[in-house]
Amino acid sequence: MSEILNIFDIKHKSADGKARTGVIHLPHGDVQTPVFMPVGTNATVKAMPKDFLEEIDFEIILANTYHLFLRPGPDLIEKAGGLHGFSKWNRNFLTDSGGFQVFSLSKLRKITEQGVKFQSNIDGSYHMFTPENVVQTQVKFNSDIQMQLDVCTGWDEGRKAAENALKVTSDWLLRAKKEWKNQRENGYKGILFPIVQGNFFEDLRKQSAEFVSSLDTPGIAIGGLSVGEPHEEFTKFMNYTSELLPENKPKYVMGIGTPEYILDAVSAGIDMFDCVLPTRNARNGSYFTRRGMLSIKQERWISDFGPIDPECNCKVCRTYSRSYLRHLFKEQEILSSILASYHNLYFLKEIIKEIRIAINEDMFEQYRKDFLEKFNSGF
Repeated sequence: MSEILNIFDIKHKSADGKARTGVIHLPHGDVQTPVFMPVGTNATVKAMPKDFLEEIDFEIILANTYHLFLRPGPDLIEKAGGLHGFSKWNRNFLTDSGGFQVFSLSKLRKITEQGVKFQSNIDGSYHMFTPENVVQTQVKFNSDIQMQLDVCTGWDEGRKAAENALKVTSDWLLRAKKEWKNQRENGYKGILFPIVQGNFFEDLRKQSAEFVSSLDTPGIAIGGLSVGEPHEEFTKFMNYTSELLPENKPKYVMGIGTPEYILDAVSAGIDMFDCVLPTRNARNGSYFTRRGMLSIKQERWISDFGPIDPECNCKVCRTYSRSYLRHLFKEQEILSSILASYHNLYFLKEIIKEIRIAINEDMFEQYRKDFLEKFNSGF
């Protein structure tokens, strides 16, 4: 197994903190880190043709196991040539395990030691996810990185629930890893990431991190964050957990996609992050700019013929005015979502590029300070 475990090369560690740059070697190409991964729940990033994603130069996107399992189903996707053949996105896919939907759709599921029985939010039919069949499903997707099935608990849940969730998650990891190794022996080239849980209890986080690290998987995800907790608790537990993990593995924090959270994560030595927020914000008329968020629905943009962000070089900012983009949004034109999504993803990709440069020049913390000062200044 050793030849498949060394997928990560650290290129530079910043002299002013824990931030680092690196490269993850995956079946559909190398991924430069730190990396933000757009979320393509249904094997598509909403309002973004694959050509746009290639143009911005994303190297990896996410797809959602729960939703794709229900529709169109893993057998059809496998028949189409996996997610790559089905969608024609020929770079990397990371697929989640369905574990977060187990958390967010809690009224529709029952957790046992065997797995999760859940009711489809589409047609009410019942299904069972087990650690083994979730691996098998993601193999049919031909995922480049697949996640183990886990149990996530909310910010306000007590210790007993956290302990139970951690025990189940740990047991499921052993089963998932065994099935993943079987699939590797049968020719599957994708890799497995386990997930550290433990809620907001330091001893449980430590227990989980040590257990996960002992299994020597190719990379490690930190789960159970960004689930409603205050920002300071998020930062505290992300830093605490990251410190417990081996340095030579890529570290992934799920569900973060604002500049503030991304900068926090990079500062903690995190290499990978994803979120639906940039494209969801876009569909709601909210644009990232160097001076913070811009709500295009505001009346003050009616006669503003300047770009969304004068410092942005994306084709939206080079071509369209705030006035026109506001008009598109108010008229509920489909183009509004397309252009806003393109800009927001381009904006984050540019920030990530700048972050890598700052790390390589040992200037990350200064970059972070300067960026946030301007980002929080407003218009």
